[in-house]
Amino acid sequence: MDPQAFIRLSVGSLALRSPKYLLNSSASTSSDEKKNSCSQCSCEIKLRGFPVQTTSIPLMPSLDAAAPDHHSISTSFYLEESDLRALLAPGCFYNPNAHLEISVFTGKKSSSSHCGVGAKRQQIGIFKLEVGPEWGEGKPVILFNGWIGIGKNKRDGGAQLHLRVKLDPDPRYVFQFEDVTTLSPQIVQLRGSVKQPIFSCKFSRDRVSQVDPLNGYWSSSGDGTELGSERRERKGWKVKIHDLSGSAVAAAFITTPFVPSTGCDWVAKSNPGAWHVVRPDPCRPNSWQPWGKLEAWRERGIRDSVCCRFHILSSGQEVGDVLMSEILISAEKGGEFLIDTDKQMLTVAATPIPSPQSSGDYSGLGQCVSGGGFVMSSRVQGEGKSSKPVVQLAMRHVTCVEDAAIFMALAAAVDLSILACKPFRRTSRRRFRHYSW
Repeated sequence: MDPQAFIRLSVGSLALRSPKYLLNSSASTSSDEKKNSCSQCSCEIKLRGFPVQTTSIPLMPSLDAAAPDHHSISTSFYLEESDLRALLAPGCFYNPNAHLEISVFTGKKSSSSHCGVGAKRQQIGIFKLEVGPEWGEGKPVILFNGWIGIGKNKRDGGAQLHLRVKLDPDPRYVFQFEDVTTLSPQIVQLRGSVKQPIFSCKFSRDRVSQVDPLNGYWSSSGDGTELGSERRERKGWKVKIHDLSGSAVAAAFITTPFVPSTGCDWVAKSNPGAWHVVRPDPCRPNSWQPWGKLEAWRERGIRDSVCCRFHILSSGQEVGDVLMSEILISAEKGGEFLIDTDKQMLTVAATPIPSPQSSGDYSGLGQCVSGGGFVMSSRVQGEGKSSKPVVQLAMRHVTCVEDAAIFMALAAAVDLSILACKPFRRTSRRRFRHYSW
């Protein structure tokens, strides 16, 4: 398998020091006020063509305090070849070159502000780093590391920002399901315009109990005969991933049915549906070994979302299950399921997402997630759309084809969860209609 070239731009080791804000902090009589003052420093990190990312910046307790941990990463951008070409291309006359731009603020932005009006924060200064040819060389390089003055009084002991900006090659394998998951498609690896078959996906569900009411009907003969009344549960769904020889190398199956919560017609957070993602047990032929658990439920709002929460299952008693991701995906438009320890995930649950430097390192939980940073992503479509998941997988997490297969099973489970979390209908249909998966 040949990977595609990706570049990881990481911004970390952030800190702020300023005599002005130290003076304000020391003048506070309450420890709570001091803590609040320090916690209100933030920054917006911008790179042309990418969404703006916001993160907090700690305020150093003194001007001679030690520099922050250079291993800490606040945010990352992942650039593929087309992104690099766009950034390195000359711009218009008033903005000829692309920059990494970091705007530092103190105070909090008012939630009631519109277009910046009424914002209760003040800009301290801006750091800019021009995009240069070294960005496209595909080699590790530290673009900046240290303190730099920002704002108007750079030479007069004004505010100083500490940061570390680094480029690292981060090659990935890119896969795509050639058809919707329920039609048991082939899975190909993408390399430019070349498609290479790697896996096949086999979807099945329990046809005996007729439990899936996604469209109210399932006809094994396809002759349009009327079926019995639908049950208000979705279960018995299974996905197997086969290699080119036909051997099953990974699978996912529903372990907790997707059922509507009391008083409503959708799967709620109080009772989510769940999948187990499994791989062959090397010690027992024809047996499966648990690897991960995916839970999914529907979040109601102006625009509904499906929340997918994924844990790595631990085989040892000394380490508990590890929360790897909790992501909201638009039920209408679809979105991206992501495992990336450098990014701030939606963590409604109290379980923290461990970083590579934390005590919750992934070693012992499976070598395919034994490091931090980007692990995988899977882009899926929303309800009623033809979803052909596109999966990206970091090369450093793949040592064999089976490692890639387990993530294909996870991607299939995420895709099917969008369907499984579709609202249940109270009225049954009288006539058979073919449902386009």
